[in-house]
Amino acid sequence: MFILSSSSPTTTFFISTATTTPTPKARVSFSSFVSSSSSSVRFCTRRQPIPSLFHSFKASAMAEMLQDKESPAPPPAATTSPGETSKDSRTFLNATTEQELLAGITKEIETGRLPSSVASGMEELYHNYKNAVFQSGNPRADEIVLSNMAIVFDRVFYDVEDPFVFEPNHKALREPFDYYMFGQNYIRPLVDYRNSYVGNISLFYEMEEKLQQGHNIVLMSNHQTEADPAIIALLLEATNPRIAENMTYVAGDRVLIDPLCKPFSMGRNLICVYSKKHMTDVPELVEMKRKANTRSLKEMALRLRGGSQLIWIAPSGGRDRPYPNTEDWYPAPFDTSSVDNMRRLVEHSGTPGHIYPMALLCHNIMPPPPQVEKEIGEKRVISFHGVGLSVSPGISFSDIATACKNPEEQAKDLYTQAVYNVVMEQYNVLRSAIHAKQGLEASTPSVSLSQPWN
Repeated sequence: MFILSSSSPTTTFFISTATTTPTPKARVSFSSFVSSSSSSVRFCTRRQPIPSLFHSFKASAMAEMLQDKESPAPPPAATTSPGETSKDSRTFLNATTEQELLAGITKEIETGRLPSSVASGMEELYHNYKNAVFQSGNPRADEIVLSNMAIVFDRVFYDVEDPFVFEPNHKALREPFDYYMFGQNYIRPLVDYRNSYVGNISLFYEMEEKLQQGHNIVLMSNHQTEADPAIIALLLEATNPRIAENMTYVAGDRVLIDPLCKPFSMGRNLICVYSKKHMTDVPELVEMKRKANTRSLKEMALRLRGGSQLIWIAPSGGRDRPYPNTEDWYPAPFDTSSVDNMRRLVEHSGTPGHIYPMALLCHNIMPPPPQVEKEIGEKRVISFHGVGLSVSPGISFSDIATACKNPEEQAKDLYTQAVYNVVMEQYNVLRSAIHAKQGLEASTPSVSLSQPWN
């Protein structure tokens, strides 16, 4: 709201010997979401890194994501504006210890290039991420934390200096810096694969066949964390890498403007919209947000007409939150208008389309704040934990409408509730498997759990 390898998941990564190349900055215009700030260009010289085992580990990490891939031309969202020159700050990438990395934050505050509000979030993120990765017991945890956080700090600082602006239809930036792999490698060490599961994996193979035939696929899902796209991709990369890599996410504007979240969003295919939960945060912007959402819907309709689209959407309009009294987590109710708009877009595309209810359970890894916040810059609480996803066969809207005495008024609500109920059913199976430690034994006749990376 997060390149992809088909090898089995592991917390040891970055095995590349490619050489690091400078990264040109992408700039596009989409003023409805954010306005770009300074367009100044700063040139930086490279000093030779200090030889060490860790630096070799980190250098290969950057090489994998910065390697110059052979392709005719970068996508529109990755082009460089006229007169713009690439730049590459080494403040964070040259750090060889935790002390040097955190000192880089202080240095950039003093130069005036890094706002203190962003800097405090970066430091907090470092410590929370470090604690979570060390929970995994990985013997290379210290190297993984320092390497991943150095790259995160570099990307955040890079964007603060020259903000990237998302278009309504954003294509994942894969070169010359691979933001997709960046997101995958950051979240990977937070996933406890021993206690993670996929429900009904055979349906993902079915989806691949339909996509190859030109059909459209829509996953109507609950939404739990900013890391949902990476979680989905990580659980599917061993069996369905094309689905993991090519999925398009309907994303709210907050993940497009939060400095600590933006770099991860840049690595995903997105349809950018304004969430209903934040539509009225600034009253004078309501009309602008509505018009922007209309443009995004038109963009989605055009894509669906072309066929072979795989779209993930959370009809609740935001992330799940725990019930205040019990602290239990369950999928938030789906919004009928969101479900019906998506259904009609699929049905009127002129291309065969299928809607699959999907459940996600991953809130332990990066839960949202207990309450919906208006301000940008939420605290990132991070943990090492098992996660899960599951899909079920689609539900026929026509069958529901036929059974209604007053289809116009009842069918939309009944269909939305039916989709939500199936998501809840799958979620409860995942909950039993992961939180109640029932594992594969939690499978039911309608939800068959597996660990396809084993």
